[in-house]
Amino acid sequence: MKFTDKNIEEIIESGQGVLIDFSAGWCNPCKHLKPIIKELEEEYDGSVKIGILDIEGNAETTEKYNIRNVPTLLFFKDGVQVDKLVGFKTKDEINKILINLI
Repeated sequence: MKFTDKNIEEIIESGQGVLIDFSAGWCNPCKHLKPIIKELEEEYDGSVKIGILDIEGNAETTEKYNIRNVPTLLFFKDGVQVDKLVGFKTKDEINKILINLI
């Protein structure tokens, strides 16, 4: 799922768990993380909303959540941020948090 400044608040407030991958096209670790995020999006389809937010086109959300490094992963449950990971992470590391968002 593609997240943007225009749809992010609605997604966060949806009542489902949410994982936002703050990313950039020039970021090599982001490029390596992208297939993992896509795989998790398929696996958690319907139970957790997972997507990528390009920081270059979405300054409002990037500033709101004080994103200074990419990739940064923010995890939300019931509209509240519950966790954060910075830098490239393995699928297992991400899954340990995602399982708690269901």
